[in-house]
Amino acid sequence: MPTPIEARVTLAQWLSPAYPTGGFAWSHGLETEVAEGRVTDQASFAAWLADVLEHGLGRTDAVLLAEAHRAAPEALPALDAEARAFAPSAERRAETAEQGAAFARTTAAVWGLDLPPLTHPVALGHAAARAGLPLEEAAALYLHATAANLAGAAQRLVPLGQTDAQAALAGVGALCARLAEEAAALTRDDLSSAAWAADIAAMRHETLQPRLFRS
Repeated sequence: MPTPIEARVTLAQWLSPAYPTGGFAWSHGLETEVAEGRVTDQASFAAWLADVLEHGLGRTDAVLLAEAHRAAPEALPALDAEARAFAPSAERRAETAEQGAAFARTTAAVWGLDLPPLTHPVALGHAAARAGLPLEEAAALYLHATAANLAGAAQRLVPLGQTDAQAALAGVGALCARLAEEAAALTRDDLSSAAWAADIAAMRHETLQPRLFRS
């Protein structure tokens, strides 16, 4: 088993922007929100980010990660199928599937973990369990990495300066920790989403022109 500091270092690497999952290419519908005038500055981006984490992809991905961390290998295909079915748009499904497959390839090559091409939270949760990495910390850092990727997208789209983007990211740190703690006690029966505007923006992005991001 890794020591606590070794576990944190491994998770930091898996969730670093340098880890080749391609997270920089996706905005989860933020590009639509900016194009249609709903996210225009630091305050509106911070509110959007908090809503998406607490009521949308953040909460659902944290629950899926927790379930994958606990699941036996034979249960993963059904859990992964549910994760794909829960995606509210084709681009969101591609986002989680492609990032998960990329994560699985790199983690298999570097850590020797034989991982199938799962959706991102399912792949990370399963890999963390097999590597002996703690569930709550994995979920919290996954959520923070998701938020950091969206903050990077906001810098290019709104645009936000680096300080404003980092302020928004700092503002959801405690939220990421709380959602991770809650997810550890939840199951797939608790999956739900109420980020309706963000989901509709993700759907509308499929026809948005011009665009920089894949979602």
